[in-house]
Amino acid sequence: MDQHLYYYRATVQSVYDGDTCTLNVDLGMGTWLHHEKIRLARINTPELRGDERPAGLRARDFARNLLMPDNEPGKEIWISTEKDKKGKYGRYIADIWIKDAKGEPYNVNDALVNAGHAKYVQY
Repeated sequence: MDQHLYYYRATVQSVYDGDTCTLNVDLGMGTWLHHEKIRLARINTPELRGDERPAGLRARDFARNLLMPDNEPGKEIWISTEKDKKGKYGRYIADIWIKDAKGEPYNVNDALVNAGHAKYVQY
C-alpha cells in the first residue's frame, strides 16, 4: 500500500514530552507553517503526569537533547508525514530525522525506542 509520505524541512521550537514537539515547517516556495504541534509516529513515551512522570521526564530530556542541543530552538530537522493524516488530538503525525556527528541522517523516533524511552505502537 502506498503510504503517500511527504518530506519537509523544519526547525524545532520546543519539545513538550518524549513524543510531542512544536515545529516551524517549510512547506516550500517560501511558505511556512509556524508553531505546529507534531506527534512522533509509531511510538509512545511515558506521560509527564502520574506514576509515569520520572520515566516521562527522562524521555522528554532525551528528545530535547537530540532536537534542541543546548536547549536552543531553531535546529534544522526533516520530517516525513502521511498526507492529511492527523491524530486524535489534531496533531500531524511524523517521523523526525536529524544528522549525527558524521552528518549521517537517523530517525529520532527509532532512537527513542532504541534508548529504552519509548515503545513501538500502532494507532
